[in-house]
Amino acid sequence: MTSAQVVIVGAGVMGASVAYHLAIRGCTDVLVLEKEEAEVSGSTARSAAGVRHQFSSATNIRLSRYSIEKLRTFDEEVGGHAELHQVGYLFLVNDAATWEQYRQNVALQRALGVRVELLTPEEAARFVPRMRTDDLIGATFGPDDGYCDPYGIALGYLRAAQRMGVQLRRASPVTGVDVGGGAVRGVHTSQGPVACEVLVNAAGPWAGTVAAMAGLELPVRPYRRNIYMTTPFPQIPGPIPLTIDVASGFYMRKEGESILMGKSNPAEPSSFTTTVDWDWLDQVLEAGLWRFPVLEQAGLAESQCWAGLYEITPDHNPILGRHPALAGYVDVSGFSGHGIMHAPAAGLLIAEEILDGRAHTIDIDELRVTRFQAGALQAEKNVI
Repeated sequence: MTSAQVVIVGAGVMGASVAYHLAIRGCTDVLVLEKEEAEVSGSTARSAAGVRHQFSSATNIRLSRYSIEKLRTFDEEVGGHAELHQVGYLFLVNDAATWEQYRQNVALQRALGVRVELLTPEEAARFVPRMRTDDLIGATFGPDDGYCDPYGIALGYLRAAQRMGVQLRRASPVTGVDVGGGAVRGVHTSQGPVACEVLVNAAGPWAGTVAAMAGLELPVRPYRRNIYMTTPFPQIPGPIPLTIDVASGFYMRKEGESILMGKSNPAEPSSFTTTVDWDWLDQVLEAGLWRFPVLEQAGLAESQCWAGLYEITPDHNPILGRHPALAGYVDVSGFSGHGIMHAPAAGLLIAEEILDGRAHTIDIDELRVTRFQAGALQAEKNVI
């Protein structure tokens, strides 16, 4: 293809969802460009795969409500394998100020139709055996939260889009963006130029780089996140909720018979590094053992550990929609760790933005890039 109505940069879950939602609306003159040799091989495939309704922002809650409902019926409606496991999210809180914020979050979540419970420490302890609770004030539990199969979802969207006529080009990184008359004209790739009317930036951690090629500044930066796996560990029998110790940031869930666990390193600078940080493991274990002493008996499955990239914005909210400074340029990036769970809604909304002139199923005005110039930032407080 030397031209397409829409070019999508990135064949991860966002690019695949946008392609699918365009195609089911009849827009199939679409080319998805993937820089790697294989699709769905970047951040999507390296996700911890959590899905949750428990956010502090009404817009994020609405994105979750729509998306998780779609994941329930994904296999039948789209194809592929969502593997949605609604085992819940359990947030453990041990200080008064944070507990008040979480109580406010729960009130908002309930007002928007989300099932969520406020628990005493004793009630929270029933979910994870031998959990330390003496310092806890309370916990929140969302029974409809859980985890999924990011690879199966992204590939399902992409294959369905291809069946409807969307084209995929692998090993084709974008090397430049043609701009003229205040509008996108096309892109340059390692396999040659492609003219287009609309360019969708779904490049994940590389979204800022792609935007810069179009002369735009996009505040999306990549940060490494490490996932550590234990050997089979029956001492914590499954299923358990995806459990987060809010004070330390430590989280864990079952992955088969093993425990998947992690904790963000706030001091680590932005980079594209995806090798596992073994030095950081000590900090993760220290936090985990404080709350869950039984983990001391677990073995580490080194070959099953991995690292991926979060695409983070200053307010931990995504950037969605058209850019006012460049006609034909559309963002679907900066999800700050929430991309897998919000992909169904994001794909629908970007298709509406392109085909209808404006997203309308969910109001995305507070997620547009213009918020950074206006200084109207309302950070998502419930960040893992």
